[in-house]
Amino acid sequence: MIQLWMVFPKGLSKALTLSYDDGVEQDARLIAIMNRNGLKGTFNLNGGQFSPEGTVFPNGHIHRRMTRQAAYDLYAGSGHEVAVHALWHGDLPDLPPAHAIWQVMRDREELENMFGCIVRGMAYPYGTVTPELAETLKGCGIAYSRTVESTRRFDLPQNWLQMPATCHHDDPRLMEMAQKFVSGKPYRPQLFYLWGHSYEFEANNNWQVIEDFAAFVGGREDIWYATNIEIHDYVEAWRSMHISADGRRLYNPSALTLWANANGTLIEIPSGYDVRID
Repeated sequence: MIQLWMVFPKGLSKALTLSYDDGVEQDARLIAIMNRNGLKGTFNLNGGQFSPEGTVFPNGHIHRRMTRQAAYDLYAGSGHEVAVHALWHGDLPDLPPAHAIWQVMRDREELENMFGCIVRGMAYPYGTVTPELAETLKGCGIAYSRTVESTRRFDLPQNWLQMPATCHHDDPRLMEMAQKFVSGKPYRPQLFYLWGHSYEFEANNNWQVIEDFAAFVGGREDIWYATNIEIHDYVEAWRSMHISADGRRLYNPSALTLWANANGTLIEIPSGYDVRID
């Protein structure tokens, strides 16, 4: 009998991603930290909330939304993902359903026109969601949407449209969880998902939290550093693979190269290929 498990690209069993909201000026410092340590992530933007060009914030103002041009200069071509956060950051369950859908779709349209890409990810404003709202997102072209629930676990999402995180960066057990994740040798795939708002580091004067975390978890050969949508697309491609009853034949109908652990042996399944395990 074949024991078959999903592994991430190149046979890795661990993945790590970040998710940060609101498109604020402090994202520039956060991205510099992430890039220095080889981390990747997703930035959830409100297409109707950019500051007017030429905005000068008063001293001490913490929540400083970027201008459209500044946001484009920071995120475009950065290797990080941009995703929906609702056009005006509305609390979507409190809105009439048609208005909630409008905020999502208009935000998608704004971001797609701005960055020249297809935007398929999302984070709920304030983390609020109902099952009915999550269901409607399927028709809005949204592949996943993050809540603010923290599990303190490394499980892969089962419901992408009500997706929890491992933890917020202010979790007092952050480095304890990072240590557990880094030192673990899982035989099943694990995901560390960190979320927050970069302006919180300035508000709380604790940039060292993310500096220490990034330096500790970054640059490791056994971790796949990816954006939210890259992880979603890989996991869903793997779940769509055709597998024979005895587990010895694998057909990959997706556009991605997939990897599997078969009885301890690493198997590569290229796009469109039928692979036989002897």
